[in-house]
Amino acid sequence: MTASTFDYTRVRADFPILFSEVRGKPLTYLDNGATSQKPASVIEAIDRYYRAENSNIHRGVHYLSEKATDAYESARAKVAQFIAAPDPDEIIFVRGATEGINLVAHGFIETQLSEGDEILITHMEHHANIVPWQIAAEKTGAILKVVPVNDTGELDLEAFTDLLSERTKLVAMVHVSNALGTINPAKALIQEAHARGVPVLLDGCQSVPHMPVDVAELGCDFFVFSGHKVFGPTGVGVLWGKREWLERFPPYQSGGDMIERVDFDGTTYKGIPGKFEAGTPHIEGVIGLAAAIDYVNRIDRAGALAHEQALLIDATEKLSAVDGLRIIGTAQQKASILSFVINEIHPHDIGTFLDADGVAVRAGHHCTQPLLKRYGVPATARASFSFYNNFEDVDRLVSAVTKMQRFFG
Repeated sequence: MTASTFDYTRVRADFPILFSEVRGKPLTYLDNGATSQKPASVIEAIDRYYRAENSNIHRGVHYLSEKATDAYESARAKVAQFIAAPDPDEIIFVRGATEGINLVAHGFIETQLSEGDEILITHMEHHANIVPWQIAAEKTGAILKVVPVNDTGELDLEAFTDLLSERTKLVAMVHVSNALGTINPAKALIQEAHARGVPVLLDGCQSVPHMPVDVAELGCDFFVFSGHKVFGPTGVGVLWGKREWLERFPPYQSGGDMIERVDFDGTTYKGIPGKFEAGTPHIEGVIGLAAAIDYVNRIDRAGALAHEQALLIDATEKLSAVDGLRIIGTAQQKASILSFVINEIHPHDIGTFLDADGVAVRAGHHCTQPLLKRYGVPATARASFSFYNNFEDVDRLVSAVTKMQRFFG
């Protein structure tokens, strides 16, 4: 299905906030890379839980507890199916991708890393996939190595191969760059790492909202994403890991609901996934995430992706014609993320000026300071599109940028 036959008008109607006004102007929401908006079905699922189903899970034998537990655990199965994970028990609910990465880092610190071992990341990582590995290196004496990127925002594939060694214990890399939009050739890189016996963690925060993900086909060992990026609520995310790895790791946190037996002489823990889900979880968040997955599964994903790509092409062509504007990240394979700078106008000023016209973009370093330093800029403005955006949104963005350029001279 092509972009022209994707009914984005009907889809757009499912998102109540898109019909808001900002400063007297129609909202033009182009900050989807930071968080997506929520369809009415997700909002209603959370409301329904609190109105009619609210109870703690895994603890009660009464009706509400059983109903909430069923909803929570059926969500686990739904997430597994969504990313083609072979076993729902390999799905760990966390607060977001950041906690998922930290859980894996904790497991590697405790069981895998020693002095002189190497962890391989890339220059385009989000801080959440840099800092945990820096801490892991500090605690164990391991060495952090970084795959460089070229001028267009693509990974140096030859350097990736050269940096893999007999000391490499893990590759942790982003699937789609949140700052550049670059889609990395994840499957090929995972195969290359596995040929050396190296496991791979893939950060899927920016890939899951834009494309179907099949962790079995990709071949990764760990996959993380955040619910709020894929039209679900904040405060909930997913870590998928192969059973063989998760069973090696000790608990990340301890407390209620992750134990089989507690005695003053000692404690025994549940198996996965319970071992990693201590305390009362974000029940309504998981239920909302399940509703978001239901929603995404109902739409034409191929048509949605084609529509997003058409928006990206349109915005790229029109913004490229603006004097003094430079796009940061021009990889051949890109998701619908467009970062740019304009001569002598700070990105924060760009964001503020566009907001006055109701256009919401991101301005800053996007938690990728090392990456932007590579391109010689402290920050960029970033417009990021979803399938509910339309070509009028692109035109409003371009109009606001052009007006701003005239204002600043």
